[in-house]
Amino acid sequence: MKKLLLGASLAALLTACGSGGNSPSATEIKIVGSSTVYPFTTAVAESFERANPGVRVFVESTGTGSGMKLFCEGLGTQYPDMVNASRRMKSSEFENCEAAGVTEILELPIGIDGLTLIHAAGDAPLTLTSEQVYRALAATPYGDEQTATRWSDIDPSLPDTPILVYGPPPTSGTRDSFVELVMEVGCDANAEMQALKDSDEDAHKTTCTKIREDGAFVEAGENDNLLVQKVSGEPGALGILGYSFLDANADKVRPVALDGVEPTPETISSLEYPAARLLYVYAKKQHAAAKPALADFIAAYKDAWQPGGLLATRGLVALGDEQRASSDAVASEMTVLDGSSL
Repeated sequence: MKKLLLGASLAALLTACGSGGNSPSATEIKIVGSSTVYPFTTAVAESFERANPGVRVFVESTGTGSGMKLFCEGLGTQYPDMVNASRRMKSSEFENCEAAGVTEILELPIGIDGLTLIHAAGDAPLTLTSEQVYRALAATPYGDEQTATRWSDIDPSLPDTPILVYGPPPTSGTRDSFVELVMEVGCDANAEMQALKDSDEDAHKTTCTKIREDGAFVEAGENDNLLVQKVSGEPGALGILGYSFLDANADKVRPVALDGVEPTPETISSLEYPAARLLYVYAKKQHAAAKPALADFIAAYKDAWQPGGLLATRGLVALGDEQRASSDAVASEMTVLDGSSL
């Protein structure tokens, strides 16, 4: 029965978007997902619509986690064609896609972003280590009770100001990246935590990744422009977002150096900046087979991520030559993702 339902779903998609090519669904592309990737995909969408007047591209910022859930719910015109992601697809999400009949997925790294800590442009320059950030924001730093209320409680050399950090919600890929690239790194700087990782992986995960919920960390939603407004208007507050938003708002906010390195296009591209990360879009090849506009949009996206291309003008750091060649090949040859690599 399940196979019949999945087959019927795909058949409905093909009927709606297939050989006729004139139905609205055949000329509409639906994209959900990451707020960090949203402005890049929106830029490509606007350019693509101008070049293809009969096509509409709808881009919605839902956060990576929520976007993956929507993307993996099935095939057909009611489901998204693509999902933006500020982290790689998880194996559990791939399995959910497969279970719903979404078995041919294109994984397209589009560029490199630096997950950045920001503060108001008028604040004094600030440098933090991953360990200091972890100790300030962990619910139970190194398994102990969280008692720090001011940055100077973490280290006397830090400002004597309240710990207040605006950041993304759990559904955000930026939150996942922050936990992996900053919190866990800071936690594992402690030898006891390294040993705990070997002896009790679940306890290690809780200790190293759970963020405090007492008001020092404030979930600011998926709107990164709103986060910039909050931080720029509140001296001493920090925020967590992607480098492109920092670059676009350099008159309002400035970066916090992390482990002695400031985020710049050069330090992000070289991966010298410790919180550099790949950004992705994922697409359903099964939809592209029935919707030619989707394949054309993927080709336009490939052109946009080239060095000096459209996305470079929007603050996205281009992929290295080898990674870009791989991503170019997936886009050109429509090579599907092998789930075993996740």
